[in-house]
Amino acid sequence: MYTHLPTLGPRQPYPSDLTDAQWELIAPCLPPAQARGRARTTDLREVLNAILYVTRTGCAWRMLPHDLPPWNTVYAYFQRWRRAGVWERLLEVLREQVREKAGREPTPSAAIIDSQTVKTTEKGGRAATTPVRK
Repeated sequence: MYTHLPTLGPRQPYPSDLTDAQWELIAPCLPPAQARGRARTTDLREVLNAILYVTRTGCAWRMLPHDLPPWNTVYAYFQRWRRAGVWERLLEVLREQVREKAGREPTPSAAIIDSQTVKTTEKGGRAATTPVRK
């Protein structure tokens, strides 16, 4: 098993990579490095590029290309950010920007949900009154 493959200089970009403008918008939403402990050595932009690569291609975490950060590092950041609510904040910032660009209020004032969209665990009708067979 390969422990480390040498880097041959700057990597070629993937179609899923962030542009500079996208990175400048997203970077402030990411948590800062912790004051205690080891200094951060991983480039968060590359971590985000790796996460976008996985979501765009559908590949397994362990199959990330070698020119991106190690899969376990990327997955750890993905999970940490999920637990910290980073993805929700990021989507909120992006949604507000899109709405403002369209000349609308940054936050929506209403939402529509129908029964085809929202699934329920409750049973109704005849299924609710039919006794369970033993």
